[in-house]
Amino acid sequence: MDVLSSLMDGFATALTPMNLLYACIGVILGSAVGVLPGLGPAMTIALLLPVTTVLEPTSAFIMFAGIYYGGMYGGSTTSILLNTPGESSSVVTAIEGNKMAKAGRAAQALATAAIGSFIAGTIGTALLAVFAPIVVEFAVSLGSPSYFAIMILALLAVTAVLGSSRLRGFASLGLGLAISLVGMDKVTGQQRLTFGQPLLVDGLDIVVVAVAIFALGEALWVAAHMRRTPLQVIPVGRPWMGKQDWKRSWKPWLRGTAFGFPFGALPAGGAEIPTFLSYVTEKRLSKHPEEFGKGAIEGVAGPEAANNAAAAGTMTPLLALGLPTNATAAVMLAAFIQFGIQPGPQLFESEGPLVWALIASLFIGNVLLLLINLPLAPMWAKILQLPRPYLYAGILFFATLGAYSVNLQAFDLVLLLVLGALGFMMRRFGLPVLPLILGVILGPRIEEQLRRTIKLFNGDPVGLLSEPVAVVVYIIIAILLIFPFLMKLWRRNHPAPSLLTPNATRVSEPTDVTRGNVTHASHRSDGKDGGDGDG
Repeated sequence: MDVLSSLMDGFATALTPMNLLYACIGVILGSAVGVLPGLGPAMTIALLLPVTTVLEPTSAFIMFAGIYYGGMYGGSTTSILLNTPGESSSVVTAIEGNKMAKAGRAAQALATAAIGSFIAGTIGTALLAVFAPIVVEFAVSLGSPSYFAIMILALLAVTAVLGSSRLRGFASLGLGLAISLVGMDKVTGQQRLTFGQPLLVDGLDIVVVAVAIFALGEALWVAAHMRRTPLQVIPVGRPWMGKQDWKRSWKPWLRGTAFGFPFGALPAGGAEIPTFLSYVTEKRLSKHPEEFGKGAIEGVAGPEAANNAAAAGTMTPLLALGLPTNATAAVMLAAFIQFGIQPGPQLFESEGPLVWALIASLFIGNVLLLLINLPLAPMWAKILQLPRPYLYAGILFFATLGAYSVNLQAFDLVLLLVLGALGFMMRRFGLPVLPLILGVILGPRIEEQLRRTIKLFNGDPVGLLSEPVAVVVYIIIAILLIFPFLMKLWRRNHPAPSLLTPNATRVSEPTDVTRGNVTHASHRSDGKDGGDGDG
């Protein structure tokens, strides 16, 4: 009952005319940037961080939530129409969605994606409202050793599962932790990594870092790989679904939701794994398995539901523990810090009205997402034809303006350029961006909890193992780090029989197709606008 009354208060706040306007702006903006390959909700929120300082925190976060959900859905539009995922979580949608579009069923693919996103997002948000307070109650009982262990787990888990190379992931994490050390040590007062520059004593502003790495780095990467060939957009028509489409979609929507929310709430979660699991499940359970690979509607409905349910799940560790599990959540965490709000177990108590208004706005955003995206799907297709030089020139302008407006210091523009070059080089050498951002944001908090623990136990490192939760988390960390090596060793000693048979059927082709799409999504802004992708 307490949750229900708090949620009703949240709806009262979120349904005010001004907040409703910000929710509409967020959903429309998120859908637009989700459609455009190379953009995404993380970059959009990063660009808007300096602008939203004049807004009320509640209004700003309601708009950010709309951008998040809108971006998650918008990525499916470009996946279906162009076989070019706007977000990595929309990669699996492209497998069947683009085949449906080429078969003249783009309308049905977009419709099942929109409705599935609405159903999964609504159920996921309801689960968020129920489980987030429970997680908070558990988190309040934890001490510094447990928090330190959990944050280390979040860093290592996210780093270990991103990209094709764990080494590159940890290299990116190391860069982020190094950047977080810039400034004055709060305990000793000594300057660290300031190179004698007084303007670095207060450290690097997270807004400048986020804008540089996401926006400037991406724009430079696109400029270096620009292709001037026009996009071939498949006509959409008016999205609708027949009776048979509804019959084949509703079960995948529910199963996709069941996959998406738990994975989104895990520190090593995200939407990529549940979307793939949903696709595999639907392929096995379908009464029309022969259609998979040719445009099966279940292959769009399930992954898109998993995608949006994972987006709702991501908000659980962000609000309850202050731990982001993807790039957009990391930028939203930076937004909390910008407003002087500390996410974590105390957030529901100290900023209760804001939190429940944010959760209520997720319900509202889902409705707006459905009402706006179904009739506007043809318009989103036309946006795909926007010339990229104009698009990224605008991004560079707003990135520069945003970075300068943070402190009104020309030195921030130098930092923007240096960090933007770093973002470009990371893309050039395949380093994932998220571990760096997490390192910058969580680095100071990890250091604080470590020092607090060491101080409580008079410098004895055994204090790090003083709580049962911390011990369990360290065991999970050890398994996370050792398990891949054990699996590799086991596969080396027990090779698959099919690989030993010369005439065995190759089973890796679907994986290669998916892998190709993943690579394409990771570098979707390199000008490769997506061919047939028939693999």
